[in-house]
Amino acid sequence: MKDSDRRSRPLVAERRSGKRSAARSAKAAPSAKSRRTSRAARPSARSARRRGNVVTRFCAGLIGFVWRIVWGVTWRAAAVAATILALATFYFYTTLPPLDELLDGRARGSVTMMDTDGQVFAWRGESFGGTITADTVSPHLRNAIIAVEDRRFYSHLGLSPRGIVGAIRSNLAAGRGAFQGAGGSTITQQVAKLLCLGVPYDPDEWASEAAYEADCRRGSVWRKLQELPYAFALEWKFSKDEILTIYMNRAFLGAGARGFEAAAQRYFGRSANEVNAPEAAMLAGLLVAPSYYAPTRNLARAQARANLVIGLMADQGYLRDHEIAEARAHPATLSESAQQRQGGAFADWLMTAAPSWLTRETTEDVLIRATFDPRIQTAAEEALAHVFDTRVRAGSEAEAAIVVMSADGAVRAMIGGRENVVGGFNRATQARRQTGSAFKPFVYAAALENGFQPFDMVEDAPLTLNIPGSGPWSPRNYTNEFSGMVTLTEALARSLNIPAVRVSEAMGREQVRNVANRFGLQSELADGPALALGSSESTLLEMTAAYAGILNGGSAVRPYGLTELSLLGESEPLMGRAGGIGDRVISEASARSLTWMMHQVVENGTGGRAQLSGWEVAGKTGTTQGARDAWFLGFTADYVTGVWMGYDDNSPLTGVTGGGLPANIWAETMTRVHRGLTPHPLPMDEPQEPEWDAPVSDGDPQDWYAPEADPQAWDEPWAPTPVTPPTAPTPPGDRGLGGAIEDTIRGILGSVVGN
Repeated sequence: MKDSDRRSRPLVAERRSGKRSAARSAKAAPSAKSRRTSRAARPSARSARRRGNVVTRFCAGLIGFVWRIVWGVTWRAAAVAATILALATFYFYTTLPPLDELLDGRARGSVTMMDTDGQVFAWRGESFGGTITADTVSPHLRNAIIAVEDRRFYSHLGLSPRGIVGAIRSNLAAGRGAFQGAGGSTITQQVAKLLCLGVPYDPDEWASEAAYEADCRRGSVWRKLQELPYAFALEWKFSKDEILTIYMNRAFLGAGARGFEAAAQRYFGRSANEVNAPEAAMLAGLLVAPSYYAPTRNLARAQARANLVIGLMADQGYLRDHEIAEARAHPATLSESAQQRQGGAFADWLMTAAPSWLTRETTEDVLIRATFDPRIQTAAEEALAHVFDTRVRAGSEAEAAIVVMSADGAVRAMIGGRENVVGGFNRATQARRQTGSAFKPFVYAAALENGFQPFDMVEDAPLTLNIPGSGPWSPRNYTNEFSGMVTLTEALARSLNIPAVRVSEAMGREQVRNVANRFGLQSELADGPALALGSSESTLLEMTAAYAGILNGGSAVRPYGLTELSLLGESEPLMGRAGGIGDRVISEASARSLTWMMHQVVENGTGGRAQLSGWEVAGKTGTTQGARDAWFLGFTADYVTGVWMGYDDNSPLTGVTGGGLPANIWAETMTRVHRGLTPHPLPMDEPQEPEWDAPVSDGDPQDWYAPEADPQAWDEPWAPTPVTPPTAPTPPGDRGLGGAIEDTIRGILGSVVGN
């Protein structure tokens, strides 16, 4: 029984043990019921909490709702934008032409001008210079460009977010708008700009090429967005070196240089494949502001900019320590031809004088061989500077112009003003000013052509002309004095006005105008008697060419500066010119006599300051009414030079006449021009001075030529051709030729005072 009972009843110990285990289990983990209760209770507690904070529930729901909308819109918009970007990139990729068609993007060609020594002295338009590639260009230049413009060029895909963020930060710090100023563009993006996103220049759509390029360089946000697909297309189409090649060939680098090859030749006289580190740094430094940092404009500023570029190259490991020291110790300098900066006015004139389709409107690269002589140009520039430094008050705004040419019209030098400004106002060719007494040689040329001789007489006495509708007019001399009877030579040498008017009226104004026009004065000449005194306007170039016609024996010349024009790289010229001598205007005998008379102007007259030691000089002074213009034009046997001086606003000069400062400038110029040359005599004939008969009675000039005197003692040329000679000679001290013709010129008006 005991055993049976023991088996059927649980032992107490076991029961106690089970209770302890249960207790321990209860402590260790909740029972299944409690777990079910706990799970059931938790939602209820959470619900209770929610029910207890309505604001929180609303805000959380609103945030979640907005987030779901924003996220939905964002990823959809991003997907649309990515699709559009991909499509635009693909479109630009399909429209990109081959590499070689992208290297020269100029709409117009260039004009390169060479002087008489065969050296380049001027460029016009945009010179290209030839193609260079990233693998053949100087490594220093390639590294300098990358250091300055895009140091991560070889690692990005056409866009640099870091660069854009840095540019925005820099712009904001400088007080500019986020996208105003620095743009953070990569080289690829800049190529997109240079290619104008594939839009070609259309002259019918754009007012000018400058307006077209300004639109291409716009820095707006929309423009930046447009650049992205084009930049990606470039990266897809071309290699990094090919993109860099496009950039190096299309970048504008100042002084009309398009591309680094043209710039290297323009500034240093060598190829971009050969430039050293300091030269490369200077070229790369131009990219930020080509015109401002151009070394031809301010070399010191360009060198300072290059020094910064050298620092960037050093920071990026492109230069070793000794190369840095060498580059900074020996900065880049301009080539000799770039330093000269000569012939700006000459080149501007040549661009207008040569055919426009081969100069201003050329689509080809043109090479012009010119008559320009750098030695003579230097002489003129030094002479002008010397006179203004030593004989003109400081701060004077008076201007001056100089033209030097040969007897056949070949222009050797030209100064259009005191400042050498390319494209500026050229006073030698564009300023039309009254010529004053510098016109008088054409009056006497007409007289000589009509048979008069240098020693023939004309009266310098008061003269009053009654002009219908205007009233009486009395021309006067510069000195307000009268000399009685004078020879034509003396009248010209002393620049007497009244004799010039008398001679002009005797010859006929139309004949005088005809002589002047045929000598090259193309301006409309005055109708009244003031024609003889230079009331008409002309340019310095025209006047100098007209005087060249006197020197060459009486034939007209057309001033020229081009001797040969060809396309760059072509051996056969398209056109050329060997001289500018045209039709004969006056006989050679008249020209030689006139030259002698003008020689007396310098030897014994108003042009004394123009004398040259050892050289025969002929010339003429000119000062217009109110001293608003002062001229001296003259020549030796080798060169003709014209000088004009005045104010641009036509204000009167103070104490200046043609025989003063202009003659000084002329003499200083010609002294330098003739230095080292052998003197040659002027082509002139000295006339034989007539012998006068002795007085007949008591020595009174009135009786010197009494009516009973032999009329055959007079030479026929003493009377003007249109007027019947007097039946008896008249003494030189009396009215002479002027008295014989005075009745024919009464009633005519016009006046310009000259000297």
